[in-house]
Amino acid sequence: MTPTPVPTMTYVPSVPGTETLSLAEILGRGALAIASYAALGVILLIIGFYVIDLAIPGKLSRLIKEERNPNATLLACSGLAAVGLIVAASIWSSGGALQEGLLATLVFGLVGIAVQTVAMIAFDKVAGVSVRELVKEPDLQPGARLLAVTHLAIGLITAVAVV
Repeated sequence: MTPTPVPTMTYVPSVPGTETLSLAEILGRGALAIASYAALGVILLIIGFYVIDLAIPGKLSRLIKEERNPNATLLACSGLAAVGLIVAASIWSSGGALQEGLLATLVFGLVGIAVQTVAMIAFDKVAGVSVRELVKEPDLQPGARLLAVTHLAIGLITAVAVV
């Protein structure tokens, strides 16, 4: 009795004359893309956190961890969620081209962080919502909610603009 051969899966491209990839190659390239985008996303989130830290008086990590300030926490969370939206949209729009997608994600992520920072400063000036005053308050303030929604809206607008 001869053993039955183990079936292998291959990707057969629809364009004649292009390369045929094995399942292992497809999975390997996909895993590399996931790891690359995840690493870049984490870097952009860290940058976003430190930019928010610069815009908020006091050390943001201390305000959150030690003082348990709900206003600083909400502003940091909404800013990071907005960066996540921008990163996700950049990845989605990359069309599978890894190097171009990573570059676009980096550029759009940094632009999104900059736009959020400008918006936070603008709201401080135009609407009279002072981030400096908000983070001094021990209780959650309406102004923090307004800025949090603004962060998310700007992140969503930027994300849609990317796509």
